[in-house]
Amino acid sequence: MPATPPVIVYFFTTFPKTTETFLQREIIAMKQHGAAMQLHSFWGGGGTFRGLPVIRFNKWRLLNLVWLIPYEAIRRPEVLQQLLAGLFGRRAPSWLNFWENMLGAGFACLYAREFRRQPPAWIHAAWGGAPATAAWLLWRLDGHRFSAAAHAYDIYEHGGDWWLADKLKHAAFIHTSTEMGRRALIERGLSAARVLCIRRGLDRLPRLKPLRASRSPLHLVCVARLVEKKGLDHQLRIYAALQAAGVPFVARIIGEGPLRPALEQLAGRLGIAAQLTFTGHLAHHEVWNQLNWADVLLHTGVIAPSGDRDGLPNVIPEAMSAGVMVVTSPAAATTEAITQGITGLVAPAEMPADWVAALRRLASDDAFAERLRAAARRWVEEHFDAHRNARRLLNEFERVTAPPPAPAPAAAPADRA
Repeated sequence: MPATPPVIVYFFTTFPKTTETFLQREIIAMKQHGAAMQLHSFWGGGGTFRGLPVIRFNKWRLLNLVWLIPYEAIRRPEVLQQLLAGLFGRRAPSWLNFWENMLGAGFACLYAREFRRQPPAWIHAAWGGAPATAAWLLWRLDGHRFSAAAHAYDIYEHGGDWWLADKLKHAAFIHTSTEMGRRALIERGLSAARVLCIRRGLDRLPRLKPLRASRSPLHLVCVARLVEKKGLDHQLRIYAALQAAGVPFVARIIGEGPLRPALEQLAGRLGIAAQLTFTGHLAHHEVWNQLNWADVLLHTGVIAPSGDRDGLPNVIPEAMSAGVMVVTSPAAATTEAITQGITGLVAPAEMPADWVAALRRLASDDAFAERLRAAARRWVEEHFDAHRNARRLLNEFERVTAPPPAPAPAAAPADRA
């Protein structure tokens, strides 16, 4: 009979989460490849996902830390000493990141006895914040082997996660989804051999829609959280420049966030409110409907004052797969998918005139538009297949959980004459 696959214990901050469909696709693909998984969600989420229970952490259990911390400290005093040295020896980049790490530490302390009784075959932290903290502490306490993922938020927001390098240097491998992220982690001193760029992906490719024969007015869409790193104030000025240049357009910005009131006021001041709709948050299937409507996806990402920036937003390959042309700023890792003049167009967010020229060409040059769409679709097929990429990740899990090879039998002594 075939061997039962080892159970991979996945740690998430929140799972499932509507804005993190890439993680959902990863789990779907892993399951289809036959992976056995146990899913833990530290903050929100819970319930079931595609038939898999999602164990939601009961925060009331944190009250038990009153006696569990002394118990674990007596058992492993060197771990507590290391934690205290880090706690008082460095400053957390933000209060949010401080409490994320404390949540992960609390989870590890509370689940240590349970994992001690039933040791997991492998622990994988889906993020470099609370999940990686929990995985790292469980390794420190009882030697449970683990791997971790680190993405743009973990690496860049306020200079990166508080304990990132300490945690990841002990992981068997580190998963990131962009070459930009891989380079940044290596620059922090992590072993290049253990930092793997494995992209996310689509679980199935949509139909490639036909190019609209007349793209006047040009249908423009942006899918983004309304936060600083998306550069949406620049995007609104691009719309104003389009209007001033006499390029007909209709635009929709899909997403919610704290900057919405300010952006709506700016749209009014720029005189573009009639051409622009803020849809708010939409369910994922509705986002696909918007992509079906759109001619061009705009991404005006910048590096925020906090240092946060995008990696490769999943909506860019999603748009590319459906036949929506993409114009992006060069910030972050978007140019890993969008090569200027081949799979899309690239222009600095701060230069509206360049965007006007790019969008004018996409509105009028059918042959050029078709070449971009075909090359973009090929890029997605080659690089953004969730099943192929999940297979690569599963190969890593299988490699690190494989039993060591049996020692070769000793050679029989030679006969003596």
